[in-house]
Amino acid sequence: MNEQASSIFAGHFAGKKVLVTGAAHGMGRAISRAFAEAGAAVLLVDRDDQVHETAKLMRADGLDTRACTADVTDDAAVRAAVAVAAEEWGSLDVLVNNAGVISVERLTDLTTEEFKRVLDVNTVGHFIVAREAVALLRAAGGGVILNAASAQAREGFIFTPHYAASKFGVVGMTQSLAKELAKDGIRVNAYCPGIVMTDMWGYLDGAWGAKLGDYQPGELVAEWIRDIPLQRPAREADVANLLLFLASDAATYITGQTINVDGGMSMD
Repeated sequence: MNEQASSIFAGHFAGKKVLVTGAAHGMGRAISRAFAEAGAAVLLVDRDDQVHETAKLMRADGLDTRACTADVTDDAAVRAAVAVAAEEWGSLDVLVNNAGVISVERLTDLTTEEFKRVLDVNTVGHFIVAREAVALLRAAGGGVILNAASAQAREGFIFTPHYAASKFGVVGMTQSLAKELAKDGIRVNAYCPGIVMTDMWGYLDGAWGAKLGDYQPGELVAEWIRDIPLQRPAREADVANLLLFLASDAATYITGQTINVDGGMSMD
């Protein structure tokens, strides 16, 4: 994590159980660490075996973490991951649907298989994990689901129609689940990061740059950052802090919302 999440929430999540998908790297790793540093027990889930090493490194720092390998598009694998939480804890307080993928392709080069793959991970995967985990949230007497959307849930970017479709879908699903699960005391919200300097944005800088012009590495993303009102990319802690707030007792009247954390890049 390039900057620690806010100490305002230190101890706030003591005794709480949190499951984070896409947790091996990048934002998922930062989100997992933020909840653990705030006192929660955290189950890190990712299709990459690196998730076990990520959790191990956090445990070495005295954090209560464990890991499970699972592909969020695989019903059986997700059930097995949720079963780990059930066996360990018997309930769940917070689910963070963070897993996501992206690719950059011109329309005529974008295959149907790739379009479906991105929707399967980014939208269908959120649905599968929420469906399988909801019984554990109910067992806790209520809880919070936080779904990863994107700045592209507000405005589609060039060469990524599949990704934009997947993230607009997350917004609609978030609203629908918020209405259905409110009676169970489960709040559902989505978060929209903008530019966060993770490995994914390193890929995007090169992929978009190659298609949009003769950009050297780092030039395109720097150009876009200059257009952000706050004049900088998001830090991982900026996103993690929003999630800590949305999952906290300070946000008990917030549900069905999609909240930007992008420095003003989008103001919808």
